[in-house]
This record gives sequence, structure tokens and C-alpha cells, in this order.
Amino acid sequence: MRLRNVPGSREAIAEHPLCILEENPQAGNWHTVFGNNHPIHIEVGMGKGQFITTLAQQNPEINYIGIEKYSSVLIRALEKTDALETLPENLRFVRMDAENICNMFAEHEVDRIYLNFSDPWPKDRHAKRRLTSRQFLERYHNILKEEGRVIFKTDNRPLFDFSLEEVKEAGWTLEKSTFDLHHSEYVEGNIMTEYEEKFVAKGNPICMLQIFLQEDK
Repeated sequence: MRLRNVPGSREAIAEHPLCILEENPQAGNWHTVFGNNHPIHIEVGMGKGQFITTLAQQNPEINYIGIEKYSSVLIRALEKTDALETLPENLRFVRMDAENICNMFAEHEVDRIYLNFSDPWPKDRHAKRRLTSRQFLERYHNILKEEGRVIFKTDNRPLFDFSLEEVKEAGWTLEKSTFDLHHSEYVEGNIMTEYEEKFVAKGNPICMLQIFLQEDK
């Protein structure tokens, strides 16, 4: 998918009070950024921000960080946030490539990672770019607390099947899994993204998994 450039988006992002730039990493410093010691949940590839903004409003006792690679997409999330009555104090955004996520977060600093409708990178030679590849799972392992979870949703069945295999090969524990989230026991409390709303309206099943990595004792 080709993304349309939004003139001035990079400048607006750099100046926004809720934005952190990739060149200004906060690894080990996020509790200072937020001014508290609340748990940290991040969404990798947050798109236009509906999911993470909703969570931040519903859960003031949790700090949320949305990561988005493309300025033209992140600027839409900022516009949505700016339209709220007040800016959520427990929400920040980072414009960065997810491959560099270990530069932005310290070891065991993150409590939960959300992956929603990630780019499937359908060609085999691009498998390591998928956000559920074993390469990315290793990155998540580095920044997650021992009890931390990764939660992944997608409408792409081949990507989901790939993800299940990667979870197994990487030694993670599959805690929850469904091929049809909205007709499963796990739908209660589910927050939908913009993409998810469109897919559900069309009757497309949504796959979901939740995983964790048990440290060796």
C-alpha cells in the first residue's frame, strides 16, 4: 500500500507535546516521562490511533505508548487526540521503525505489547519483517517484563498461521488463541481498531493470540 505524503507532518510531530522522536530514545526513562511508576503498555504499528487512545482514556492507571513508522499515519492519530477535551496524560506517541524498538525501551521495562492488523509482508523473503517473526519476538523478549504479554490481532489467516508457528519455534507459550475473536469467549472487553471495525462489518473473522515467554528458573 502506497501512503500519501502529508505536507508538514514531520514538523507537526516533532513539535507535538505527546510525541517522542526516534532520535531521542527514552530507554529506562519512561517513568520519568510520565511522572509515575504505572505499568507500560505499547502498541507497535498503531495506525490512526483509535485503539490505543481509547485504552488510555479507559485506563488512567496504565501508561500507553503508540509506535508508528509513517508520519503521514501518525499525524492522523495526533489530530484525533487533539480533538479530545483534554490530552491524555498517560499517552505518548513515537515515530520510529519497530526494528529499533530495543533502543527505545530498556530491558524488562514494558508490561504488554499490542500488535493489531500488522503488515503481512506476504513474500517469503520478507518473513523476518513480520511483527510476529521470531526476530521480532526476540526483540519483545528483551523489553518485556517476565510476566509480560504480547497480544496480536489480524484478519489475515496466512499471517496468523505463520505467527502460531513462530511462537512455537521461538519457545513462547500460547496462552489464548482463536480464529474468530468476535464469536469467542475472548471478545469481552475487546477494543476495536479502525481496520477491525471495517473487517467485522464485512463479516470477516478476526484471529487473536496472546503469548508470554516463561524464563528458565
